[in-house]
Amino acid sequence: MTTETVEAPVQPAPPVVDGVVLTRETMPVIEITSPMPDGREAREALYYQRGWWRTETFLDDLRRQARLRPHKLAVAGRRIEEARTDTLDYIELRQLTDRFAGALVELGVQRGDFVAVQLPNRWEMVPLLYACIRVGAVICPIAPTTPEDPLRHRLSLTEARVIITVAEWEGDRLGETAIRLGQEIPTLENVVIVDGHAPEGAVDFRDHFVDTHWEDVHDEDLAGRELGPDEPFVVLFTSGTTGESKGVLHSQNTVHSAIRGYVDTFLLDEHLVAAVTTPLVHYSGFGQGVLASVMLGGTIAFQDHRKNEALLDLVQKYGATLLYGPPPTLTDIAQSQRDEPRDVHTLRHVVTGSAQVLQPLVDDLRETLGARTYSLWGMSENGPVTITKLDYNQDWAAHSNGRPIDAMEIRIDKCINPTERAPVGRLRVRGASQALGYYRRDAEYQAHLMDDAWFDTGDVARDDGRGGIRILCRASDAIKRDGMVVPMAEIESIVNRHPKVAETTLVGPTGKVEDPILAVVVPTGDEHPTLEEIRAYLQETDLDPRFLPDRLEVIDALPKTLTGKVRKATLRELYGEA
Repeated sequence: MTTETVEAPVQPAPPVVDGVVLTRETMPVIEITSPMPDGREAREALYYQRGWWRTETFLDDLRRQARLRPHKLAVAGRRIEEARTDTLDYIELRQLTDRFAGALVELGVQRGDFVAVQLPNRWEMVPLLYACIRVGAVICPIAPTTPEDPLRHRLSLTEARVIITVAEWEGDRLGETAIRLGQEIPTLENVVIVDGHAPEGAVDFRDHFVDTHWEDVHDEDLAGRELGPDEPFVVLFTSGTTGESKGVLHSQNTVHSAIRGYVDTFLLDEHLVAAVTTPLVHYSGFGQGVLASVMLGGTIAFQDHRKNEALLDLVQKYGATLLYGPPPTLTDIAQSQRDEPRDVHTLRHVVTGSAQVLQPLVDDLRETLGARTYSLWGMSENGPVTITKLDYNQDWAAHSNGRPIDAMEIRIDKCINPTERAPVGRLRVRGASQALGYYRRDAEYQAHLMDDAWFDTGDVARDDGRGGIRILCRASDAIKRDGMVVPMAEIESIVNRHPKVAETTLVGPTGKVEDPILAVVVPTGDEHPTLEEIRAYLQETDLDPRFLPDRLEVIDALPKTLTGKVRKATLRELYGEA
């Protein structure tokens, strides 16, 4: 591992197909993928035929890049408080992967065991991801902000053999919590502490994983242990908005098909330099970030603390070609560029998800960064499913969540009759990226499936008129006016831009479709917005007057899940009787 500065890469030339330089003007219109065959065996044969599934693994990707471009920068992890950046080239990443795999063997990790990794965005997360594949273990990424009870649930459900965490994060003593849980969970045999003093009873990460050459000791022990492409590879826990968090189980192939569709959509190649703002313990961080970059032989850059105004330093320093983050983060980045302009000429794509994209954000990013914005929709159960494509006009991200990637199908069903299609209704998906299931919760997963593997996403969407979708709201939160579904996600995004509003959500107080529209807002300061101000602000847009909020409540903070989703059920309990 080094801490040196690297030169920004040369901007790659635009791709050429059949002798034509592909630009925004010459990009051909892409036809919507034809329906996949019914029957599981026929679909899986198609997945392999199209290359969405493969016989190789992500570990094979890493070995290939270490052979082809050993000294190319693979990882740049900025440490905000320490004012330094840790870097790994491909040969270092491969060597540390083998070393970390041997370290896991030394801790008693067996093939098929679960290894919990509770880390912020640090370089250690990357070789640990590949080391788990090498040793045959399923990785369980966990956010460092996870409270003790949900952490206990994750470790108990998976029967994790090891947890790798930090001693302290944002004031929470994670190391001590992990040791305490290890004393009550019989299967949790080892607590490993990264970057800090290891409390008594814990293993020091640097001593055990970094400073000891386990690859020389356990080379024979690792033979034949690597995970295959169709075996369980990672378990991701859902937000838990409707109950106990579920562990979404993926194979390497279900993840590969999703990120293959992602990189193919943007014609990405080895010139990719991705600046990722999302946590590496989330699908978007390790999937579209780490795994996609290594698969192509690109570079991934990230920082450990949330400091949005510093993200463009990474873009400038490493010549980022793609920036990924949710709309609020990108809004901060655009403002940061106005306040302190950086050289961002290498940026080509700004990709966003998790919330609706509005026209002002698209305009801001085009003006400040000179880059085009793309909207993405997906879930832990399937990764990125729909993306606004290269052949869409530059503003389409503000009107659509895009068309499906080649490996996935979508359909919109009538909410009251799922056997009929509708322009607005319940969104269902099917394809190569669909998860293996919920770990030890098979009945709950099967309850989401119907009609030959169509998965009910729980979202209400409308047809965007180009074979894609626009997400309106969760089906459980839907409110109707004159038979029309209120576009709650879009209204929330608009209200969030009000100068007196820091954050907002819309909810029906009783959970019924005929409910009044309640706006719950967190103010930016002492001066609270009024309902009249919010309605007037919305009326400045082209919003249908029938969708204006009927009621306003001001709150200090919105109740949220570990992944940042608002707990609307909690708000209904709070305001339902008023």
